[in-house]
Amino acid sequence: MTIATNLHRSRETKFKVTVPAKVIALGDSFIYGYGDNLGGGWVERLKRQWMNDGPVLYNLGVRGDRTKDALLRLEQEYSVRGELRNQFPELIILSVGLNDTPRLGKPNGKPYTNQEDFQKHIQTLLEVASRLCQVVFVGMVPVDESKMPFAGCLYYNHLDQSIYSEITKQACRERDIPYLDLFRNSPTIELSNDGLHPNPAGHIKILEQVCNWGPIKQLSSQSAKL
Repeated sequence: MTIATNLHRSRETKFKVTVPAKVIALGDSFIYGYGDNLGGGWVERLKRQWMNDGPVLYNLGVRGDRTKDALLRLEQEYSVRGELRNQFPELIILSVGLNDTPRLGKPNGKPYTNQEDFQKHIQTLLEVASRLCQVVFVGMVPVDESKMPFAGCLYYNHLDQSIYSEITKQACRERDIPYLDLFRNSPTIELSNDGLHPNPAGHIKILEQVCNWGPIKQLSSQSAKL
């Protein structure tokens, strides 16, 4: 082996760059972090935890998004978050559906998105996302019904939440997509005064559950070993 070859390999080793995994979190105000004026929400808090030696996390939450809105954004958002040429995110965290559930104008009013349409939208969203990369889904948190209506016209309620959550959970199960059920299997989430969005304490509780969730724990541990 020549000195030139050794030098070439030495330079390759010296300048080799470890590229961290890229993750996008796509959804509504729950992803965006609305209600947490201290830490920016559980996604922002997770991003800060990962910033030193973990994955790169992009917050792509849009307030008011329904499932069909997230579907419209998904492929474009994914395609521009690779950072390097020919690179793409390795994981999509989805959390959407709450804004499909409210009744319009009165407690028994017309659903903002009817169940049949919601089922079609969530199934398509999961199918498209699964073709792009690995997907996990974080479910919605229960609202405070006593503080409805939200924005003077939207009546969120636990019954509709449970129905839409089950539709989502079943769609994830059929596609082997991990689903974190915050609606049924979480301690009480502290909400802000609007009865819809978690406050800072609520976002901290959600972050703890997300960080202790198998798929996220595995991703974090793998990144730490790189």
